[in-house]
Amino acid sequence: MTLDRPGDGDALPPDEPKHHRDVQRSGELAETRSRQEYWVDQQITTAMQPSAAEQQATAEEQAAAEKWDKDSPEFRWMWSEYLRKWPQEESLPVDRSDDPPGTWYGDRDRRLEPAENSQVEAACDVIAKREKEKISPALRAVESQDPNRHLIGFEHCRKGRDRIKEKVCELKEEHGVSAERAVSLVPDTIRFTFQYRESGYTQGVWAELGRLKNQGFELLKLKNSWSGDQYKGINSQWIEPDSGQRFEVQFHTRISFEAKELTHKAYERLRTNQADKFEQMVLEAFQSRVTAEVPVPVEAADIPDYP
Repeated sequence: MTLDRPGDGDALPPDEPKHHRDVQRSGELAETRSRQEYWVDQQITTAMQPSAAEQQATAEEQAAAEKWDKDSPEFRWMWSEYLRKWPQEESLPVDRSDDPPGTWYGDRDRRLEPAENSQVEAACDVIAKREKEKISPALRAVESQDPNRHLIGFEHCRKGRDRIKEKVCELKEEHGVSAERAVSLVPDTIRFTFQYRESGYTQGVWAELGRLKNQGFELLKLKNSWSGDQYKGINSQWIEPDSGQRFEVQFHTRISFEAKELTHKAYERLRTNQADKFEQMVLEAFQSRVTAEVPVPVEAADIPDYP
């Protein structure tokens, strides 16, 4: 796992000569970690020590929470006004009586033929088994190591099958892959969210990365969006190496998670490219307005993307 960024004061040191790495000095154990692993471990250890700024953030955190709780009803009203202006279209029923049994139908005329649908259903069964037997127990074990944060929405850790099939259709269209291959590429068929207090967020995320690594999971991708104006939080993708199963872990505060939930339907509308330019502007303005009220935890924006 490599978490690095150009120009960082904690950049990796130059390689030592091989004989310095291999020789066991006067009673010391030889270093078996790679430079990258050693650097990541150092960063995690350092970040686990709470900074003075984090310790002093309690009053500001409380004030931000009170402001959010006061403002969030207005955001919900704004969304209701959007729905009044742009009511959601209802799909007209289509006669499917002549279609082969076992065909799956989604939005925007997407479909999976019976053989493809059967493949995806079988893959979903395998995903459910991996989640139940391996991945969820490991995430619960990680959760148990720190009482100051918790997993939220755990009962919804598996994406719904219809939503997986929508993603399979998207991947087929975009990349020309088979349905069977596409389902293996969906990064969040299994997903988890850790929620922290603002004052312990950065320290907690760094610690979580180390704990997930210690469970044997491999980091595939980390995207830090705390500097963004449409969404704030950190999303990461992991692989369970024995099966190759991908899963997602998000890192949020209470406010950033509630903001994500408030803007999720706007995000989905934008993602599907169904809105015209004016509606897109309205949706983006709504997301920006909500996101602007999300406090950024101390040093959270400094956690680097991976790779």
